[in-house]
Amino acid sequence: MIEREQLTLEGADLFIDWYALRLSRSLSSYQHYRSALQSLARVYQRMGFTVPDWQPQNPSQPPSVPILHKYSSYLSQNLGLSNFTIGNKLNHLSKFIEYLAGAGRELNSFELNDVDGFILDCATRYSRSYVKCIACTVRCFSRFLHWSGRSQSDISESIIAPVQLPFERPRRALPWNDVQRLIKAVDRSTPVGLRDHAILLLLSVYGLGGAEISRLQFQDIDWNANTLAVCRPKTGVSFTLPLLPPVSEALARYLRYGRPLETTTRHIFVQMQLPFKPFVRASAIGHIVAKHAKKAEINAPSLGSHVLRHTHAGRQIDLGTPSKVISELLGHSHPESLSAYLRIATDSLREIALPVPA
Repeated sequence: MIEREQLTLEGADLFIDWYALRLSRSLSSYQHYRSALQSLARVYQRMGFTVPDWQPQNPSQPPSVPILHKYSSYLSQNLGLSNFTIGNKLNHLSKFIEYLAGAGRELNSFELNDVDGFILDCATRYSRSYVKCIACTVRCFSRFLHWSGRSQSDISESIIAPVQLPFERPRRALPWNDVQRLIKAVDRSTPVGLRDHAILLLLSVYGLGGAEISRLQFQDIDWNANTLAVCRPKTGVSFTLPLLPPVSEALARYLRYGRPLETTTRHIFVQMQLPFKPFVRASAIGHIVAKHAKKAEINAPSLGSHVLRHTHAGRQIDLGTPSKVISELLGHSHPESLSAYLRIATDSLREIALPVPA
């Protein structure tokens, strides 16, 4: 048996299982072997040997439930929703299907009591805002079932979502001096530090979201024109930003000295462990913010990518940037959405504050 022919993800896992069983130890003690074996496969590849793909690329599969596949097509063709939004809605419905299966019910015969039980169950595990999104998804899906003739009764109007008042919670933001401390806390002597420094600058300077940063690719940077093309994942709207010198320098240093040379993906930001894949979830960007905030000893109720986005919005308001410009940069469909950030524009609020009575 040729060793390099077994250097696949499946082969590595089989070896780890066998080795852990042989020494009577837990599998967790040997999980780092997977990365070492993949590194060995890459060495053979550099030496000119033919090696199998470490993990075959699986194209995105359509929903396994036929009705969800049709609902996905309906959302795309009739409502014009982006793939990102459709994916979120299908994820909500997969939770609903799992709940129905546990209750011995099926998707084509659920009733209002099943929906109420599902929403109450979600309320014990998720935030109120997320439960509201799930309830809205189930309501729209119920309306689709009735509209398409798959359900005799329309229970959509009876599905109740948790009430959340507009701007009930103040936007999460940091003082600007904390943002500066956060960026300075990054160790730029390592490849990971170069990557994280560029990400933090994109978050704080432009107010980009985690999903927007994780989707950036090489063709989005025009070095000659000094511009950066960004696509909003929710709406699919693209816009162009000026590539400011500090951001341009941070990106160039990361791409030259930080990003792994043999990465096959065209995504700019990748994981620093084999197989150097792009970030799958936007939450990975939030973890980067939280990691360096801890190093900078910044304490805040919430630390993630949206903290820097909200901070950016509040600072732009304080600097007097026109509201229409800020709305377009943040990707808001309605300028009224900007009113939520007025609550964190502390400098502007001080100017209109009334004197305290004596």
